[in-house]
Amino acid sequence: MKCMITGIAAIALAGCATSPNKIPAQYVSPMAYSAYDCDQLSLEKAQLERRTGELYSSLKNEANADKWQMGLGLVLFWPTLFLLEGGDGPEATEYARLRGEYEAVSTVAVQKKCNIEFAEDLSEYVKKENKGDAVKAAD
Repeated sequence: MKCMITGIAAIALAGCATSPNKIPAQYVSPMAYSAYDCDQLSLEKAQLERRTGELYSSLKNEANADKWQMGLGLVLFWPTLFLLEGGDGPEATEYARLRGEYEAVSTVAVQKKCNIEFAEDLSEYVKKENKGDAVKAAD
């Protein structure tokens, strides 16, 4: 019986979407941005932060939904765990790539001595921004 429960839990966890905080950045070569000047790098930074924020919200919602489905499935009816959509799809891949692009843009900006502030960890920055947006929406 214990083996069956352990097996079901393992299958359920494998089907869950990863929280965006745990998705690592994909490597992107800084050479892709080496021809950009400081203004272009600043615009690219803003665009990356915007799109990353959108994806963060979507991925966070998907991960939370999977957690709820798994919790309910384990408590109420375990065969529903096989219906978890989960897994990391194209949005998670794009999120990882964007985080890598952000790091590449940051590297080039430092090399060119641009006066642009970058977050140390883009996912932490995006998380704070999304909380701020939620507060603004409530007002």
